Amino acid sequence: MATRTVIEAIREAMDEEMARDPSVFLIGEDVGQRGGVFLASDGLFKKYGEYRVIDSPLAESLIVGVAIGAAVNGMRPIVEIQFADFIAPAFNQIVEEAARFCYRSAGDFNLPIVIRTPYGGGVHGALYHSQSIEATYGHIPGLKVVAPSNPADAKGLLKAAIRDPDPVLYLEHKRSYRLIRGEVPGNDGVVPIGKAEVKREGTHLSLIAYGLMLHYCLEVAEKLATEGVSAEVLDLRTIKPMDEAAVIATTKKTGKVLVVHEDNRFAGIAAEVMAVIMENAFDSLDAPVMRLTGPDVPAMPFNHVLEEAFLPNPERILAKAKELAAY
Repeated sequence: MATRTVIEAIREAMDEEMARDPSVFLIGEDVGQRGGVFLASDGLFKKYGEYRVIDSPLAESLIVGVAIGAAVNGMRPIVEIQFADFIAPAFNQIVEEAARFCYRSAGDFNLPIVIRTPYGGGVHGALYHSQSIEATYGHIPGLKVVAPSNPADAKGLLKAAIRDPDPVLYLEHKRSYRLIRGEVPGNDGVVPIGKAEVKREGTHLSLIAYGLMLHYCLEVAEKLATEGVSAEVLDLRTIKPMDEAAVIATTKKTGKVLVVHEDNRFAGIAAEVMAVIMENAFDSLDAPVMRLTGPDVPAMPFNHVLEEAFLPNPERILAKAKELAAY
């Protein structure tokens, strides 16, 4: 075991997979000698060369289009989109082409492509460097969407995504890159896509989250424990396919559920979690399923006061959890 930050775990996963499989390569803006805008690929250009760590033009549709062509021809591309906000120009390639490739070929062809992109706010990135996109792309059949919360899962899920035969959107909360540290297994440590994990056992209520919000929920669970409330914390880890069995299990165990995410409220991931609970564990509920999310506004403001008002934080999560516990 070794202690890593999230960004170090991501870099380590790419390095190990590129060493293991010569068909794996990285393509994106500034991923080469610069090492990426967040230094996720720092050192990989020097180690693997310009044919496996490829600096692209500033054209997201081109980047994903090239990756699709390479994947069709036996390669395993890792695409880096500098910010999730800039993924929109590649929407057609991701949704109309990559996600539907296996289906349109009646299963004759797969498309092993990973699209990595940093998402989320809290870094004063304003309108075009703070968006959360998981609900938009989680809606697309044929596309897997993962959002790890800690270094071990970041490394293990990225390895699983690179080895997956189909396209995976791999979301990295940018605020967690150097903020979150943790132990990472020294062995292969692949984390299966589609499996949630209970990060803290509890009996009175369940907090369900992913990404950075998972850590806020763990902090809230600690505070609740001092007041005699036992909170279970479930990390979804994978947005699509969602681990419905884990969601149902924690609901039946505690009878009270709060779902937390940073993305906009309407038609967000919380709504899907709530639907799963209502359809499969309604009789186990002792209170209405609640959610705490970002507001339905077009984008995250730059002003730090407004940014803080947008983002769920431990104080707001704690207040909502206490409201739920009081039922």
